[in-house]
Amino acid sequence: MGGRFVIRGGRPLSGKVRVSGAKNSVLKLMAASLLTPKECVIRNVPRITDVETMAEVLRHLGAEVDWQGPVMRIRSGEFEGRRAPYHLVRRMRASILVLGPLVARFGEAAVAIPGGCNIGARKIDLHLKGLQMLGAEVITEHGYIRVRARRLRGRDIYLDFPSVGATENLMLAAVGAEGITRIENAAREPEIQDLADFLRSLGVEVRGAGTPLVEVEGGLPGKGTDHAAIGDRIEAGTFALAAAVTRGELEVEGVNPLHLRLALEKMAEAGVEVEEREDGFRVRGNERYRAVDVATLPFPGFPTDLQPQMMVLLSLAEGVSVITENVFESRFMFVGELNRMGCDIEIKGQHAVVRGVGRLSGAEVCATDLRAGAALVLAGLAAEGVTEVLDIHHVDRGYESFEEKLRSVGAEISRVGT
Repeated sequence: MGGRFVIRGGRPLSGKVRVSGAKNSVLKLMAASLLTPKECVIRNVPRITDVETMAEVLRHLGAEVDWQGPVMRIRSGEFEGRRAPYHLVRRMRASILVLGPLVARFGEAAVAIPGGCNIGARKIDLHLKGLQMLGAEVITEHGYIRVRARRLRGRDIYLDFPSVGATENLMLAAVGAEGITRIENAAREPEIQDLADFLRSLGVEVRGAGTPLVEVEGGLPGKGTDHAAIGDRIEAGTFALAAAVTRGELEVEGVNPLHLRLALEKMAEAGVEVEEREDGFRVRGNERYRAVDVATLPFPGFPTDLQPQMMVLLSLAEGVSVITENVFESRFMFVGELNRMGCDIEIKGQHAVVRGVGRLSGAEVCATDLRAGAALVLAGLAAEGVTEVLDIHHVDRGYESFEEKLRSVGAEISRVGT
């Protein structure tokens, strides 16, 4: 994929859009399929590059992956490969999630140390510390993390921070441990709950997912499963904000609105009309928006993955808003690109002071990461004139058929080049 988006702004979005399966859930379900030699069927799988990369990782390990439309079938028989190479891991940090299930099932694994990230370091020390507490030996050498364990034993693990990745990796490793593993200060994201549902469908005893205390009773599964991933709340929030910044109206389907409760409340506080429904919500933009303050936090707080898109809306509001980024230290890297489009945003440490400007103008801008790319597309939809967004391979990592879905609700956007 790749290339650039060419957007002619000023068109209010209108109609219905259905979100795809959650990227941040499907990747973890794919890793969890390594726990059993039986076939696992995952439904509602988005066709995005991050999922393609994880499929490559699983195939490299020796698993069979058949992906037809939104349905993926994975069979992880008795294979020899237990090493995820750097050329794959460097493309997607979520590859580190194969450590837990491989150690649980085979007693060993090797994964290349992930490289840097455009939005922050995202250290994996909590993953490794937790694996050591379960009885694994962790060795870092020659650019790889090697984990070995003759026997994993369940125990109480307290996370210094409610890391989503560490919670998931330790849940997966705990499946192969003797006894009960209790993860305290666990992440509470909906994707954690979806992973727990997947494990339960395999016959694993999991309690407390969605709360700060998750318990996993050890015992490798001997059967497969058929599971549909939850809808992507970040994609849903992105479309909601796209409707708001274009002063349009959209029905967003395929997501639980409770997964976006605080984000929707912040949009409403700014002046967006929001109506929750059983399978999604309706949003309607207004001519005038109010400044609001936003602070990102782990779920159920405001999601960091929607912060850049929210910044676009607040740039169109009256007054001064302050956005505080508490999750990723480099998430404001793209602000200079928004300012090229007429925004007035000043960075002060972990705070962004957003002075509403009322209108934006089209410009050539460059996506620095996945969510920044989405935010620049939204800015282009709201701006006067033509906007070109470069380096859109970042956007392809997390949004399925993004421009097609936007065109279906009235946007004038096209992809140029590859």
